[in-house]
Amino acid sequence: MRSRSLFLSALCVGVLTLAGCAVPQATHHTDDLTETAFNQRLESLENNLALRCSTQTELLRVQAERTQRIGDDARANGKLLRHLRADVENIGQEPRVVTTCPIERSDTASKEMLGRNEWVGFPTVGTYLKARVDSGANTSSLSARDITEFERDGDDWIRFKLSLEDDEPIVDAMRDEWIEAPVTRRVKIIQASGTESRPVISLLMTLGPIKQRVEFTLNDRSHLSYPVLLGRRFLMDIALIDVSQSYIHPRPEYPGGASAADAEKDQQDNDSEEETR
Repeated sequence: MRSRSLFLSALCVGVLTLAGCAVPQATHHTDDLTETAFNQRLESLENNLALRCSTQTELLRVQAERTQRIGDDARANGKLLRHLRADVENIGQEPRVVTTCPIERSDTASKEMLGRNEWVGFPTVGTYLKARVDSGANTSSLSARDITEFERDGDDWIRFKLSLEDDEPIVDAMRDEWIEAPVTRRVKIIQASGTESRPVISLLMTLGPIKQRVEFTLNDRSHLSYPVLLGRRFLMDIALIDVSQSYIHPRPEYPGGASAADAEKDQQDNDSEEETR
């Protein structure tokens, strides 16, 4: 009888185990966490999580840099391999003979000779000004002040006055007159103080027998000796510079201005003063 009871008990335990029921374990009671202990545990978990995230981020960064270096090395090696293949293909070939054709140069006799300084005229403005001829500058420049941009019929225009010293030769009526012209483009000027964007206008200009439209940037040149600077865009294909001479061509005449003869006399006096200094 006792053996039968033990057998039935063992059978019941096996059935309960197969059914997913577990034998109850002894429950260990712990003391409740205080608020301070809870906060400390929470802070510790946050620190551990932050450390893991930081470590993972650093690993990803190192992996990305390594991948970038591998890619750069692969591209460099591929380029080197292409050059080596080209060199191998050229081995044993006859050397190529390169012939050069003489460069055709334009006839200098057809170009106008200019001095390092010249008188220029602006027929649409109605005045003459002194100009410095400078092949080192790309675009020509005109001294201007009170520069104001505005829109006219959907196009960008500009309004300005000539910026001149009080003793600068000019037709007096134009000394403080407004001049208006459409903006043809803008140029970026790089200086020691930074980058500056300047508007460009096109004006009809005369210099001796030369008469054509010239592009000018506008900026204040009143602190310089010449209100007009003529750059190589103007000189190209039409003029040469003789730096040993000045004012080869006579000054143009406009109503209200001094005569060209008086201007030539004044210029000779100025040249004599410069030689004396």
